[in-house]
Amino acid sequence: MILFAILMSFHSCQKKANVEITNVVEEWINREIKFDDGYIFTRLGKDSVYNSIPTNKYKILVYTDSVGCVGCTLRLSQWMEWITQIDSISENKVSFLFFIHPKDMRDLLLLLCSQNFDVPVCIDRNNSFYKLNRFPSNAMLQTFLLDEHNKVLAIGNPMHNPKIKELYMKIILDKKQALVSEERKQTKIMIDKKYMDWETFDWKKQKSCEFILTNIGKELLAVDNVITSCGCTTVEYPKEPVQPGKSLTLKVKYQAEHPEHFNKTITVHCNAEGSPFYLKISGNAK
Repeated sequence: MILFAILMSFHSCQKKANVEITNVVEEWINREIKFDDGYIFTRLGKDSVYNSIPTNKYKILVYTDSVGCVGCTLRLSQWMEWITQIDSISENKVSFLFFIHPKDMRDLLLLLCSQNFDVPVCIDRNNSFYKLNRFPSNAMLQTFLLDEHNKVLAIGNPMHNPKIKELYMKIILDKKQALVSEERKQTKIMIDKKYMDWETFDWKKQKSCEFILTNIGKELLAVDNVITSCGCTTVEYPKEPVQPGKSLTLKVKYQAEHPEHFNKTITVHCNAEGSPFYLKISGNAK
């Protein structure tokens, strides 16, 4: 059942990609993740926190080799929010293990500090953890939910896929408190605009805009998740359900890391017909 749920969450992918994902999931479910001794976890790359693997009932393991846009892949601010949520409802049953093999140590430390990501992280300069386990090459398949014996219960990155997040929650909370989106009543929404072009501006200056979602249906509107295509884009919005006839505002901020012409996507998952919705921001940061 777990395997089926994981596969269905990738339904929108192309057929060839689905075959690859299916094979990876079948290979890794119930597989034991191996850990060596001597891993050192630090906060913000400075203070040593612990050097042994926690023995909680569940572990969420995140590995990345920081190739490409590490901020886009990790989405640390979203992890911080979700970790806080998990800690508040799981009775400390879950530990989070971040293993990062840095392509550029300086860039990684700047990212951790700029995001104030004070969750313990193992900076694996020799990539020994990967060499021990040989994780899938697909970055979206390098996050795992493990049991107390370090066996894989589910695979997939919950920060990039709400279905995966929902699956993790079901398992962690023994399926008692998890929200099953398919059983919720759907509503209808109207979006004031779906595209914002800032044209040319100084790349050092932060840009911002708002997208307004109006609930024009008869049921409460609940936004499950808002996913950005890059860590340089952040979105703030109220988490409370929206009554029929009322509106919700997505406050979008973009801070360029360097001069670039960009076209970013903001994906909104909610209980409205047609979800997910795709919003766009673009411009020329000079």
